[in-house]
Order: sequence, then structure tokens, then C-alpha cells
Amino acid sequence: MGWLSVAYGLVSVFSLVVHSVSGIGANWGTQATHPLPPETVVDLLRDNGIDKVKLFDADYGNLKALGKTRIEVMVGIPNEMLASLAGSVKSAEKWVAKNVSEHMTTNNVNISRKELYIIFILLSIGWILALFGGWRPLGIQFMDLQNSLLFRGSDAPLDNLPCPPEYSICPDKSWPWQPSEGHCPLNADVYASSTSLPSGGDFRTDIHDYMIPIVKFLMDNNAPFTVNIYPFISLYIDSNFPVEYAFFDGNASPLNDGGTYYYNMFDANYDTLVWALEKNGFGNLPIIVGEIGWPTDGDQNANLDYAQRFNQGFMTHISGGKGTPKRAGPVDAYLFSLIDEDGKSIQPGSFERHWGNVKHLEQKWCVMKPSAGLDDPQVAPSVQYACEKADCTSLGYQTSCGGLDARGNISYAFNSYYQTNNQLDTACQFPNVSKIVKTDPSTGTCIFRIGIQQYYGSADRKKGGLQSPLILVGHLILFLLTVL
Repeated sequence: MGWLSVAYGLVSVFSLVVHSVSGIGANWGTQATHPLPPETVVDLLRDNGIDKVKLFDADYGNLKALGKTRIEVMVGIPNEMLASLAGSVKSAEKWVAKNVSEHMTTNNVNISRKELYIIFILLSIGWILALFGGWRPLGIQFMDLQNSLLFRGSDAPLDNLPCPPEYSICPDKSWPWQPSEGHCPLNADVYASSTSLPSGGDFRTDIHDYMIPIVKFLMDNNAPFTVNIYPFISLYIDSNFPVEYAFFDGNASPLNDGGTYYYNMFDANYDTLVWALEKNGFGNLPIIVGEIGWPTDGDQNANLDYAQRFNQGFMTHISGGKGTPKRAGPVDAYLFSLIDEDGKSIQPGSFERHWGNVKHLEQKWCVMKPSAGLDDPQVAPSVQYACEKADCTSLGYQTSCGGLDARGNISYAFNSYYQTNNQLDTACQFPNVSKIVKTDPSTGTCIFRIGIQQYYGSADRKKGGLQSPLILVGHLILFLLTVL
């Protein structure tokens, strides 16, 4: 069976799984050096029964491709736009007109009144004063955007808060914010439990007085509280975290909260937030899980087996619509993510680039020339250059390629640079130490990846870049594998 047949076989099975789960959407990130054509991504969404998608920006090409598909779209405001939107009704109206109204009216994009959420995921609050100089300007920005939505004929609520500028970090001082992602990749940092049990949940004492008006704003505008829950991050940060508790197999020792038993971290984390909302008078506020998933590489616990186990387990866990012990009913969640993004910052960890994957271009690789010696003076600077310009995060300790020998490491670096540069012959011309081969150098768990055909759609992607023909081949995405 060829790649294309396998791909569509996977699509069929995955479609059955997704259709049985109410409230499941997917995140569509664009921080890849070789992004898929928007039409291809939209086909993947539709073929797999995913009827909701969350975007981190208002990319024109992506939104246009979503037109007339009936896929519900959640749009984010790029963080670099926040300064111009803050305190300016005119700027807010202009942004909404260009990035929301135009697509709704001209391209028939389903940014519906029910699903229209402009930048969300409030996971941290420590940056508020640094970013806006106080609570009042932040409130003004909210009202400007909200009024712009109303002005444009939508009664949709404005969702959670934008995130800090690039120089900011999250309140625990340990987890850098990712500028182009639009959120602090933390585990629900705004709430905690004083008892280590969900029933002890409340907003953190140091930010409690800030949280109440924020949550009240959400409640008054019929907006949900959107939160990212990543059991993987807990395991990544704390080596003593019980691995089984991250999954949904029921193998972990349960947490007994006054007779209510929690067998997995997701339920416990989610219900800690439910308790926090209830204690402060917001018990009926809807919750959206904006991101949940498991990376496939970049850490000893980031691999395809764990990703498949987690994603499938999560979807099975919520498929019956029973909810969590504290809050019954369907869980509204967006899986992260459809594809790998090799352009993402790795400050949080090398795993940040490995939440999915694709395979496209020709079956050829760039490796270290067999006749070249490890002591060749060209080797070290060539590897350094390749890893600075491409992605070598799979070479880390206890990652998928962490067991390669010296020559293997060098070949992996060369190939990463070669694939990032569209397999151009000139991208495999490290002085007398590299060559192109057509025999797959992958070994064991280490996959020497093949790039995908580069796509230039939006105007900003065309600037300074060479045009490449589109090659639409089989949609074999590791994201699909993780849910089968």
C-alpha cells in the first residue's frame, strides 16, 4: 500500500473517532518554514470531521480557504498589534473590519456570533501592569474591541485577554512567553489549590483582586474562560510527577477529594478551575480548553507512542459527553496541533516544534560524506551553521535522535538544513564534508525528516522569497497517527 493509500486510510479511521466526540476542534499554527497550502489544511479538517478550528492570527489566505466550509473559526489578534489597538476605537474598528467583517461578508467564513472570540487564553496575569501600565488601559482596550464587534453587526462576546510583549515572562519566572503564539504556555497558572485537591481551587492569592474583574467581564459579555491544560508540561517540569496520572487509562492511583475520585490530571485540573469560578460567584461560566495535546519529540517523554496514548485517551474520555466529576456535560476542547512548526521558539523546550508532522518532498537526504573525517576543520562550523538556520532539537538528550554517534549527529544537522531549504543542491554543499543520498539514513527511533513543498500564499509570505510550485501529495500527518 502506497503513502497516499495509507494516508486516506488513516483519514477514514480518524474521521470515525472525531465524529463521535462532541466539541472537539483543532489548532492551526503557522510557524513552519514550509507551511502547507491552506486548501490542503482545510481538506484535512473536513476529511477528518473537525468542524472547529482555532487560528493564532488572521492570515488572509487561511481565512479565505475556510470560506464556505461551515467550519467554525476562532481568530486571534497578533500580539504585535496590541499596542496599536489599545485605547483606540478607530484602530480596533479597522482591525475588525479587515480581519473579521470582510471574511464574514465577502468570503463567507463562519466566524459566527456564537463562535467569534477575539484573542483568548488567559493563563497568566502578572504581565498586565507591565504591558498596559495599569488596569484602566486594559479595560479600555477590551471595550474598544467589544464595541467594534458590536459596531460591525456582531453581538459576539470578546474572549479572554491578550498576552505580554516579547520581553515579558510568566509570573512563575520560569516559563517564557512565546511572542507569536499569543499565550503563556503554562498549566492554568491563574488558579491553584490550597489543599492539593480540586476542591481547594481558587484564583491565586497574589492576583485574586485582578482576576475577579476579568472574570466578571467575561461573564457580563457571555464569554467563556479559555484555558490550556497540558499534563505533559507537568511531567516536563517535575520529574517526580506520576507518569500514569497524565494519561486516561485508569492505571494511576486516584486522588480522593472528599469521596470524589480523580484518576487523571485533566479532570483534576479542570475541576480546580471549576471550583475557583464557583467560589467567586461564577459557577456557570462556560469553559473552553483552548489547547490540549502531547508532543512527539524534543524530550524523553515526547514521543509518538505517548502522543497516541494521550490524544486517543483524551478523545475517548470525553466522547460520552459526561464531563468531569465536578461539571457534567460535554467538554469543549481544541487539540494541539495539526502540524509541526519548526519556526517556533524553543525557549520553553525543544518539544515546542514537535506537536505534529508532515512528509512531502522527494526521497533524498543530505548527509556527512563518508570520506570526510570528524577532525575536518569544516565540520564544526558547518554543523553550527546548519543548526542555527534549521532545527536540531531532535538531537537533544533522550530525544528521538539522542542516541546517534558523532557522524549521525552531523548528518542529521546537514539534512535538517537541506530540507528547510527545499532540498536545493546548494543547501548540501558544506565544504567537502556533505553529499546528497537517496538511501534513507533514519535509524531506530531517529527519523531523518523530509521537508514539505513550500507555500507562498499571503502577501507577506511572498516578500523576499522564491516562488515554488505546489505539490499536493498524501496527507500523512503524525497528528492523525496519534489519535488512532
